[in-house]
Amino acid sequence: MMGANHGILARARWGLALGGLLLSSLAWAQARIESVSGSLQSGTEVIRVDFSEPLAADPTGFVVQSPARIALDFPGVTNGTGKSVVDFNHGNLRSANIVEASGRSRIVLNLKTAATYRTERQGKALLILLDPATAAAPSGNAAASKIFESKSASSDVAPIRDVDFRRGSDGSGRVVIGLSNSQVGVDLRQEGKGLVVDFLRSSLPENLRRKLDVADFGTPVQAISTTQQGDRVRMRVDAVGDWEHSAYQSDNQFVLEIRQKKVDTSKLTQGPGYSGEKLSLNFQNIEVRALLQVIADFTNFNIVTSDTVTGALTLRLKDVPWDQALQIIMDAKGLGMRKSGSVLWIAPKDEIDARTKRDYEAAMEIQKLEPLRTQGFQLNYAKAADILQQLTTSSGGGSGTAGQSARFLSQRGSAIAEPRTNQLFVTDTGTKLEELKALLATLDVPVRQVMIEARIVEARDTFGRSLGVKFGGGALGSNRALSTGIANQGASSISTDTSGKLTTDFSKNFVNLPASVSGVNSVGQVAFSVFNSSMTRFLSLELSAMEADGDGKIISNPRLVTADQNKALIEQGTEYPYSVTAPNGATTISFKKAVLKLEVTPQITPEGDIILDLDVNKDSRGETTTQGVAIDTKHIKTQVLVENGGTVVIGGIFEMEETNQVNKVPMLGDIPVLGHLFKNNTKASTKREMLVFITPKMLNQLRTANN
Repeated sequence: MMGANHGILARARWGLALGGLLLSSLAWAQARIESVSGSLQSGTEVIRVDFSEPLAADPTGFVVQSPARIALDFPGVTNGTGKSVVDFNHGNLRSANIVEASGRSRIVLNLKTAATYRTERQGKALLILLDPATAAAPSGNAAASKIFESKSASSDVAPIRDVDFRRGSDGSGRVVIGLSNSQVGVDLRQEGKGLVVDFLRSSLPENLRRKLDVADFGTPVQAISTTQQGDRVRMRVDAVGDWEHSAYQSDNQFVLEIRQKKVDTSKLTQGPGYSGEKLSLNFQNIEVRALLQVIADFTNFNIVTSDTVTGALTLRLKDVPWDQALQIIMDAKGLGMRKSGSVLWIAPKDEIDARTKRDYEAAMEIQKLEPLRTQGFQLNYAKAADILQQLTTSSGGGSGTAGQSARFLSQRGSAIAEPRTNQLFVTDTGTKLEELKALLATLDVPVRQVMIEARIVEARDTFGRSLGVKFGGGALGSNRALSTGIANQGASSISTDTSGKLTTDFSKNFVNLPASVSGVNSVGQVAFSVFNSSMTRFLSLELSAMEADGDGKIISNPRLVTADQNKALIEQGTEYPYSVTAPNGATTISFKKAVLKLEVTPQITPEGDIILDLDVNKDSRGETTTQGVAIDTKHIKTQVLVENGGTVVIGGIFEMEETNQVNKVPMLGDIPVLGHLFKNNTKASTKREMLVFITPKMLNQLRTANN
């Protein structure tokens, strides 16, 4: 029985051992990162990642443009290298971070400039190939576009699917953006008190173009606004307080987390400009020289202490950056420091100042004795005469060459300009010539140009209505047939024709108030006459009515091209003469303009927008007076900020004139109903409106495209 029990226990132990072996085998079957190395092959940066097992698929990743990074995710892979940072510092590659969390590992490549990449699997290794840094644009939309195209097989614009906000358990604000795929390029940067995130080559549906007010969630995030900016979606996150942020992407979801900075009251706040590793010091009456030796041992710096450094010091510092601790020690003892490579020279400030002064004086003496050289500089865009004036203009406002306090040349330096070949010849020391070469490389650059198009629209709408009447009468017979009152008014005129019969002239009336509207000659009329049975007496009535409706539009379209920050002017019109009496009594002729004028000064901002100083005139000839011709003027002067290629309405003038005129016979025109036979009514309405549209476009993009 005991033997049987021993057999059972043995089999149980063997089963446990076998199970442990199986578990161990399963654990080793999980892939892990064994090494990360980098090299330069045929001008291409190659990062090699070795795994314990071959990868089943290519990793997913995303690109951050500022700072330039490439992040690759490896699900189900552990970090077996034993370190989290791998330094390279060659080519375009700075370092690589290896982070393991939530059942996956992420490799983040820290680059010097943004670059495109591709991956290749070779057995148990993964090769990450970076394109040469020169192939990637340093900044701007071109760089962003290239990064995106290298990752996406299609150049179509991908839509943003969702924008959501959540509050974390620690009081942080989490902005969650749903992407169409994991290949969307993201550019994250801090601007002012908020963050700006650009999703490259993306579109934003109308239902997501809104501003979210999330201040009530109690996080640092106050508002989130998302807009479409050309071929990218721009999100601005406004936050308050002292905060820090982090961002990561998981498959088709990009998460931006903003949290309040935690302040540990038990530790001193790291001062501005101090970035050294923190240390703690607690000494009683220690010699300053010995204390400096402690810091030298901690930092691995070589410290040279002057013989004049003496005295003791008592201090207690906890978790203070070592460079701040060193500064505290030097301030307490009136010491100064000069750094040369990894060597620090520490001495009293007076001694360091005296040494620095002697070094500067020696350098000045050497400069006075240094031989002069003459070098010619070919200028391509700037004028040599203009550059010469800038180089040799003294601080007092005059200009000169040698012997004057020139701005960029030494006291012995001189320069001349050759307008024919646009060259600048400078005679100065070798050091100054090198400085001047770097300066001219910055100054002699092409100036970006802007085309400004203005559309001045003048619309006119007129309407008029008039109702009038002619009313008269007369009699046929003897000359006494007309009453004295009628004859006095000239209601009709009776004469004898060649046959001896009496005729009547109906051109004169009792009432003559026909319809009329300014600018219209013909009106609609209806007339009739009533006779007695013997046709010796008659009554004539003529009604006239008119309605006029008209509209018109005048469009002026001045355009001009000018360089950045240079004023440009274009005008077209007429100059009208007028007489001017001089103080001596003589009469002279002067002219005044009635022109369409566009005067503008553009300024291109770093973001690619354009600031315009505008002065727009739209003049026309007015009425003629005894003093000469009057000028009708419409004038707008303003400053606006417009995006490149955008259109803005900078101003408008609206005029409306209405008139209602009644002409009538006194008393008779006031009779109800019948009074309409003794008056006419005229109504007129005139509307005028002027709008000015401005569209600026940068021309350097067109030139780049042609090249």
